[in-house]
Amino acid sequence: MKKRESFNSRWGFILACIGSAVGMGNIWMFSTRVSLYGGGAFLIPYIIFVILIGSTGVIGEMCFGRAARSGPIDAFGMATERKGSRKSGELLGMIPVLGSMAMAIGYTVVMGWILKYTVGTLTGATLAPESVDEFGVQFGSMAAAFGNNIWQVVVLILCMGILMFGVATGIEKANKIMMPIFFALFVGLGVYVLFQQGASDGYRYIFRVDKTALANPKTWIFALGQAFFSLSVAGNGTLIYGSYLSDEENIPASAGRVAFFDTLAAMLAALVIIPAMATTGAKLNQGGPGLLFIYLPNLMKSMPGGHVIAILFFVAVLLAGMTSLINLYEAPIATVQEKLKLGRVPACTLTGIVGIVISLLIQGIVSDWMDVLSIYICPLGAGLAGVMFFWVCGKKYVEKQVNKGREKAFTKWFYPVCKYLYVPICILVLILGIALGGIG
Repeated sequence: MKKRESFNSRWGFILACIGSAVGMGNIWMFSTRVSLYGGGAFLIPYIIFVILIGSTGVIGEMCFGRAARSGPIDAFGMATERKGSRKSGELLGMIPVLGSMAMAIGYTVVMGWILKYTVGTLTGATLAPESVDEFGVQFGSMAAAFGNNIWQVVVLILCMGILMFGVATGIEKANKIMMPIFFALFVGLGVYVLFQQGASDGYRYIFRVDKTALANPKTWIFALGQAFFSLSVAGNGTLIYGSYLSDEENIPASAGRVAFFDTLAAMLAALVIIPAMATTGAKLNQGGPGLLFIYLPNLMKSMPGGHVIAILFFVAVLLAGMTSLINLYEAPIATVQEKLKLGRVPACTLTGIVGIVISLLIQGIVSDWMDVLSIYICPLGAGLAGVMFFWVCGKKYVEKQVNKGREKAFTKWFYPVCKYLYVPICILVLILGIALGGIG
């Protein structure tokens, strides 16, 4: 039997998990929600939910993957096999795998936009429009059906090129390079913004605690959604990365570091974007792609050294997005390897072909595509993984897995909190997403 690939180092694994978690949500959604829901009034529930989900769902998915030494299909099958029905588990395991593939396809479209804008900061094309309306026209043209074909193909080739090198020499090395650069760039941007006139208003805006917002249920609901989706619990990427871990790895400690750096990335983005908006007196009431591709470029154009700021910003965003894209494609690639008995390179090639064909076809509807996935498939995948590990596998099995690699047994509250609180939260996220049209 061929030995399963693995990460070469603890920090290689942690950086890969941080890379999977740090993505567009940290940049274009977190800052907007901090602004809309009372600054510190949003941060308080957000941090509570990050701690809760990081110490339950993230640990659980990593442990489940390591226990199965495989992706979601075999992990779910292993769980239900203990109850005498492996096939039903394997069928359910297809949901997070297909969800990961579909999310990767949608993300490919977005990453094509980001690559085009990043190159455009070097050529001058990104900041060429003269008004916010012209920036909107530029983005609308790019985001239309078949409006950005070449850049999408290039970004997917880059992603698959990294993945073809495997876990240690591909995923791990790429994240060891990209994640430190990402954090360094955002720290640098944060220092620059700090010295801009009017930035102090932005900091007051971030850390104010609006009591009315804190009492508003929507603040807590969207803080939950932000934490849930930011930590990438969906029964796929975190689980598959866990499958590459050795039994000596202390998973609760690693999960804690992932949650910390993911939150740090979101805060760094907010500490750049909100004060930058404050320097011009603009209000941050626009989230999603519009913030990244229309309003921020328009702002950067008017800032001192705006051309350089735009280069640094979009390079950082590109790095964050690439690490997430790598993670999203890894689950379907690993599944193709396992189920079709293909080597790494053929599996990447096959997955890449499917990815590029579908991503080119959905360019004009990518927003709706991603909404369906975030509302239905991601929380469903997380919930199914939670049910399989905490309800089907049972207490003794879970505690054995979580305590591998630890000198002291993990808290006795881990299992009951995961079973009776985290799993229902996954169901709640699904219900709230359907009711409110998405909370991620």
